[in-house]
Amino acid sequence: MPSEKNLENRAISIIKILRTTTRTMTKPAATQIVDQFGRNPYLILISCILSLRTRDTVSLPASLRLFEVAQTPEEMVALPIHQIEKIIHSVGFYRHKARTIHDISQTLIQKFASKVPSTEQELRSLKGVGLKTANLVLSEAFQIPAICVDTHVHKISNRLGLVNTKTPEATEKALKKILPQEYWSEWNHLLVMWGQNICVPISPFCSRCAISDLCPKKGVIKSR
Repeated sequence: MPSEKNLENRAISIIKILRTTTRTMTKPAATQIVDQFGRNPYLILISCILSLRTRDTVSLPASLRLFEVAQTPEEMVALPIHQIEKIIHSVGFYRHKARTIHDISQTLIQKFASKVPSTEQELRSLKGVGLKTANLVLSEAFQIPAICVDTHVHKISNRLGLVNTKTPEATEKALKKILPQEYWSEWNHLLVMWGQNICVPISPFCSRCAISDLCPKKGVIKSR
């Protein structure tokens, strides 16, 4: 295994290349929410809940439809759960997510004065908020350095040989050892776009990958 310093240097080289090659790609859903509504922690949190196990192309329109009728915890709890379900019905597990959104909103009102908390521990005390969602909210809403490890970050970080991990939690810990804090939030942003367009889960497009020369293609059985 290369030294942590060598891994850091390779990771930074990858970041610099991806900054250029992803410029024309569609931004991740959370970033688009920020572009449209600003760094609104509540809207970012709710959009994250809707995105769980759902593609951005489906979850983002659902988020925008929901935000047309409710943009605060008070407005959300005023909606009957069946109305939330109807608005977000296109996303996976929409009934469960509607209840989760309602419960989160109620908890924020009752325990946090309607404000989304800015610590990992408090965020994870909210129903349905795991490590990945908490880190994305910290990063996007509060600009607190955090590495959000979704399926793209986990898979691509391993393919690149930067980590050798089995779980997202282990991937986060390993990446924190080699990535300086200033790159933590950016790593998710770049790898999500790369994973959606080039380094797809099955048969990635290695022949047109701008970082192919820096990638040992760990675990890649078939590519295009």
